Amino acid sequence: MPFSSPGPRAVRQTAGAFGAVALIALCAAPAVAADGPATGLALGTIAPFDKVKPGSELPLSPTFTNTGTAALDKVWLSYSVTRGLGRAALPSNCLSYTVGSADEEPGHTQVVCEFDQPVQTGVVYAPERPLTLKALDRALYEHIQVTVDSTAPVPDDGAAAPVHGTAATLKLVERPDEKTPPAGAASSADIAVNAVNSADFQVGGAQLKGKVGDTVTLRVKFANAGPAWVLPQPGQRAVHVLVTLPEGTSAVRTDTLCTNTGAESYACGTGAPWVNEHESRTYTFKVKLDKAVPGARGYVELGAEARPFDHVKKNDTAHITLAVSGGTDTTGGGSTGDGGSKGGGDSTGGTGSTTSTGGTGTGTDGGTTTTGGTTGTTSTAGTTGDLTTGGSDSTGGNLAATGAGPALPLAGAAAVAVVVGAGVVVAARRRGGRED
Repeated sequence: MPFSSPGPRAVRQTAGAFGAVALIALCAAPAVAADGPATGLALGTIAPFDKVKPGSELPLSPTFTNTGTAALDKVWLSYSVTRGLGRAALPSNCLSYTVGSADEEPGHTQVVCEFDQPVQTGVVYAPERPLTLKALDRALYEHIQVTVDSTAPVPDDGAAAPVHGTAATLKLVERPDEKTPPAGAASSADIAVNAVNSADFQVGGAQLKGKVGDTVTLRVKFANAGPAWVLPQPGQRAVHVLVTLPEGTSAVRTDTLCTNTGAESYACGTGAPWVNEHESRTYTFKVKLDKAVPGARGYVELGAEARPFDHVKKNDTAHITLAVSGGTDTTGGGSTGDGGSKGGGDSTGGTGSTTSTGGTGTGTDGGTTTTGGTTGTTSTAGTTGDLTTGGSDSTGGNLAATGAGPALPLAGAAAVAVVVGAGVVVAARRRGGRED
């Protein structure tokens, strides 16, 4: 699954053109241009990793060649790694640091290895032993960027303090049996890592209760019960949530991450394009009970984005019900449903556990608790698969309904695409610095 979305935050560098957050500029091609012709360094082809099981190891042994006209005194190999991958012991001539998420860029870990030895022209080199990465329990759509450079990369201002390795020093060795890179080969290569895993996206509904003319609080929820986090393709977002109010009610105030798409229907974003494991968000509305309408109910539903990783469909839709006094009681109670199944329910795609362990030397875990504008909130703590929801001010919430019910009105489908691609982004949280 290629990922290529250059973010607005660039990394300051020395004479080289390597960026600590350049992993966000990933694409499907085996390599992308990163250095000018003066560096004379080119990477060999690195194959992607597919059908990776959480807990398995991924050895990286990149080859490169000095294609310039003069020998180099030293070179640096750098590895940018998304948060679903950890690493093993770090050699003493390597260092590692984490970069927190910001704007449209997820956090990641950077590993930089310095090789203080001559690199002759026309010779293929590789580290004498591979850098070993490990697929964590949360791994799904991961990426690695490998870069070779003749100057030391400078980390971003938001990077954490580097940690130096303590394992045996890593050296370069010649690989005479390897072919030299073709003409025009780049010094930076992007490698996709696709894990065999699952993530359970789920929604929860609520009951509105009060008298005709009252204004009550509606709280509905979205959550990712894991075990995987979901990093979407470039220019896309992992999910959006559709909320339709019951007939006889009207929104007095909407959540800051939600935009009206027609009548009393709303498209709600999740803040960032990606969704971390065990992340949840509550959408809060102020709703007026205009009149009692027999049989009226609303819906909370996941958007139309493809979710091949989500094998639990019964919690993709939930009901918003009414209990209005001073008129006809339309429902007599809230939707009880089955809710989300514990630990991802009957999800069969994943092999990792529902607890994100973080792994050894993972860097960031993306567990920042943030607020979505003035009303929407996100939490990454304690979600285990059963989605507990709020409701009106006077009642508790209900779990996601098992039946999808009538199809959610989609008269504003075109507006939804605009909302998710643009309007919702305006309200998205800007998370800088180090992830908790």
